Formats: sequence, C-alpha cells, structure tokens
Amino acid sequence: MESLLRWGIQNSTSGGDAPPPAPRQDLDPGVIDMILGKSDAEQMKEDMAVATDYQRSEDERVDALDHLEMLIEQIDNANNLEKLKMWEPLHSLLTSDSSTDPVILQALWVIGTALQNNPAAQDSYLKLNPLPTLTSFLDPSNSSTPQVRSKVIYALSGLLKHNAPALASLDKEGTDGWAKLRQGLQDPDISVRRKVAFLLSTLLTPTESTSSSSSSTSNLHTPDSNHAPVHANSHAVHLTNPDRAATSPLALEAMKKHDILPTVIEGLTNPLPHGEDGDIEESDADFEEKGVGLLRIYAVNCDGELKPSEKEALKGWIEKEKDRDGGGGEKGLAERWGMSGGELKEFIQKVE
Repeated sequence: MESLLRWGIQNSTSGGDAPPPAPRQDLDPGVIDMILGKSDAEQMKEDMAVATDYQRSEDERVDALDHLEMLIEQIDNANNLEKLKMWEPLHSLLTSDSSTDPVILQALWVIGTALQNNPAAQDSYLKLNPLPTLTSFLDPSNSSTPQVRSKVIYALSGLLKHNAPALASLDKEGTDGWAKLRQGLQDPDISVRRKVAFLLSTLLTPTESTSSSSSSTSNLHTPDSNHAPVHANSHAVHLTNPDRAATSPLALEAMKKHDILPTVIEGLTNPLPHGEDGDIEESDADFEEKGVGLLRIYAVNCDGELKPSEKEALKGWIEKEKDRDGGGGEKGLAERWGMSGGELKEFIQKVE
C-alpha cells in the first residue's frame, strides 16, 4: 500500500504549478465551421461582400441579399447592421451604377425588413439621410419599375411608422418627400397607389400619447433614482421619448399643406387606368377601401376639415356608389369599405 501511495505522489503534478494544456495545432478551422456553422455576423458580412461586388453575377448578388434579408428578420441581427458598419454599403446599392433593378429591389427588401418595428435601426439608417434617395424612386420617369416603387413604400413604411423625427425629415427642404408620396397616389401602377394610401393611413392614425398625461404618469417613462433605468435595447427610445410614435399631427399638417386630400378624392371619383391594356376600369376595390379609410381617419379620427368643393365631390360619388352593383345602400357601402354602419354614418356626416 505504501509503495502504491509513493508511486501516486511521484507521478502526480501540483495543481498550482501545472502548466496549462497546450492548444492543439491540428484543428482545421474549416472543419470547425462545418461542425458548428458560421455565426450569423460572419454570414452577414459574407453576404454583403457578395452583394457589393459588381464583378459577381446579378443572380449571385440577389441571392446574397435574399439570404441577408432572412438573417435580419431576427431583430438582433438587424441591429448588428450598425455594429458591423453595413448600413452604408447597403444603402449605396440603391445609387450604385452597378446595381440592376433586381439588386435594388432586393436591397430595398433588406432595408425595409431591418427597419420594421425597430426604432434603433430606424435611427441608425436615418443618419445616412436616405429619404431623398428613397423618395426619388417614386417618380416613374426615373425608369424605376413598379416592383421597385412598391418595395420603396415597404422601406419607407419601416422608416416612418411610429417615427415622428423621420417623418419631420420628409418635409425638409430638398427632400420633396410629400410631393413624391402625392405622386405615388397617381402612379400608373395600381399596386403602388394602394400601398401609398395605406402608408398615409398608418401615419395619420392617432396614437395614444403620454405627453398630456399627469406628471406622475409621465415620470414612469423618465429614468431617475426612484424608477427602474431604461436599458439599452431596440425600443429604449420609445421609453425615453414616448411622443416619438406620434406621427398623426405631422401627417395631418402635411396632408393639408401638400394637397394630399384632393389627390385621394380624385383617385376615388375619377379612377386612373390600371388594367393590363391601360383601359380605365370602374374602380379598384382594394384602393377604394384604402382611400375611403384614409379619408375617414382624416375627417373623423383627426377632425380634419374638408373644403366645400371636396365635400361636394365626395357626396356625389357616395350617392353614385350606393346604387352600384345592384345597390345595397349604406349597408352595402359599409361592407364594401370594411366599416361598421356607425363608422360609415360618422364619415357621411363629415361629408354633408
């Protein structure tokens, strides 16, 4: 037994003096990547490298952006665009001479997805002053395709929704953003007109603001020694500045200033061509519902004033629409426009 104990002591090493195990030199990083897979950040960087390499084929660049868009559906990856310094090269794809329409379309898709419900990403992207570039695509004379113009609305939606500072930038000198949105309501492609009307409705819809609440309630949003701190995260800015989400006052003012309302009414009462052969169709049900919904938010929810000429045009159109498709009166209109009977009555009262 003693000899066994002596052998054990002689062949053991002291814990404090033992050298650390030497790292193995025979491990292939490529094999490790195959086993564990590359990190999302590494994949994002590789995707961007391919997307911005004009020597790559169009299909390769589009596929890389498609994969990037899938990755940034996760909000942490979307916020990594800033950390990895990828916003600038991503935005540059919209203006690069080497970018074809499919590449631009896919880049807009990535941008819009990263911005959706993500205030941190909105602020990061807004630093690049992207609005003049984005809104410039809404002009059909710039040779943008209907698909690109539709995807621009997706990107604008992500940037402007619940983001009053960004919406204020839309009216800055040199941006001409509201004029471009008004132009979108007259776009040759009906799908673009629908998307613009829906975006305007979203921006115009009033949100519950905490600015008018009592000081004791508003203090809940202000970090101090008596309340939990606001930790850094994607939505921290909404806690420190609750009024940021209130886009309705700005949108209401802009609709009056830039004659958005007459353009909406004109689009409803005198439909533009939107059939494949360019013929004027009687109406488009989806655009009609979105257009009327926008007018109702303006007149009822926001108590916006309609001019006598606007009321007259809408009154005659509503009466005509009551008798369309076999009639149905106000009940038929309410169903067609996705309203309750009471909501329709409120709207009609504003028109009368």
